[in-house]
Amino acid sequence: MSPPFREHPLRHSVTAELHARTFDPLRGPARVFHLTAICGERGGGHNAQHLLRLLDHYGAPHPEEIGQYYAVDLGDLRLRWERHTEFVTYTFSRQESFSHPFTDPIINLLPQGWLNELPGEVITATLLAIESCDMPERGPGELCALFGGNPFIGCEVVGGAARAWSDLRIHPDGYSRILIRECGLSENQSGRLAKRLLEVNAYRAMALLGLPAARDANKRLSDAERRLVTVAARMADLEEDDGAPESELLSELTTLAAEIETLAARTVYRFEASHAYYRIVRQRLERLRERRIEGLQTFTEFLEARLAPAIATCESTRKRQQDLAERAGRITSLLRARVEVELQAQNRGLLESMDQRARLQLRLQETVEGLSVIAIGYYGVGLVGYALKGLAAKGLPINVELGIGIAVPVVVGFAWLGLKRMKKRLFKDH
Repeated sequence: MSPPFREHPLRHSVTAELHARTFDPLRGPARVFHLTAICGERGGGHNAQHLLRLLDHYGAPHPEEIGQYYAVDLGDLRLRWERHTEFVTYTFSRQESFSHPFTDPIINLLPQGWLNELPGEVITATLLAIESCDMPERGPGELCALFGGNPFIGCEVVGGAARAWSDLRIHPDGYSRILIRECGLSENQSGRLAKRLLEVNAYRAMALLGLPAARDANKRLSDAERRLVTVAARMADLEEDDGAPESELLSELTTLAAEIETLAARTVYRFEASHAYYRIVRQRLERLRERRIEGLQTFTEFLEARLAPAIATCESTRKRQQDLAERAGRITSLLRARVEVELQAQNRGLLESMDQRARLQLRLQETVEGLSVIAIGYYGVGLVGYALKGLAAKGLPINVELGIGIAVPVVVGFAWLGLKRMKKRLFKDH
């Protein structure tokens, strides 16, 4: 039955988002296997298809639509699948009694071929066991043996209603280990506690992915900074007759700036993601409500001592990239300004040279104009002389020499005036 009003198209999806990161109720004794696989932002489709293959193996029903999460019973196994921005998680849980919490893990119940073809790359694989309060309590020596003799951390959680231990290491079998002993927790509290501890382990691994990138970036930035200082020094000492002109320095500087920007583009997402994951780790740790067990580090103390410097390194590297890019940009702007000033000086010299050439051409033109007037006058007077001689030959009383003499200034004057008038008209048109 539809409601008697018009719904927003996202009403159901935003409501379902409240339940996208829920938990499965657990009661000790129980064991959990948690897998985190990095698939990238575009790998959701492959992971969804892989999930359906597992459902087909167990004969479980397919969901109508695979969203951000899916929970289903696979016989006596409970699966919760969750898709995050760049990774997916598989959480398998089973209510069962055990004497050793980490031998014969429930991952052995999963089809080997399905595990071998898991999309993406696994970043965490964790075995978690929940002991009930009626099970024999383990002393420090037995706990140390459970974690392969490694130093381990532990604390009371949920206000003292449970205890949790781990060494946060990868053991020879390829899995990390977490042990919980609950006394008086409800199934929902146990489920939330297990999920938070698994999320702390997954998110701390994702947060630390930025540290290798930061270390590699710092090496590249040190080299880029050295080259930038060299270019700046060469620019400060540059002379007009230097063997390395501004254009060469500008080319070298723009190449260096492009390398810095490329490095920043490759790492900025990783650094920001590490910072975001670190905030989630701290949030999950706060919700554990830890209390110290004498002689042991708490999860918060251990992780803060290692995560905080790593995230600080990522942040300082990000700022270093930004500062270096800004410095390269400022030096590039200065060098471009210097090149522009040099070009303007060259252009001014070129214009002055062109002006001098124009004045010289004008003088030559004026000289040519004088010669042209003389030439035109010469030929004009010659024509007048021919005309006068022809008239004298017909018997007219004409003094040819006197006529030619009178015609010389007249013809030359008309030629000079004609050239001036033509020159004036040309200048007026332009």
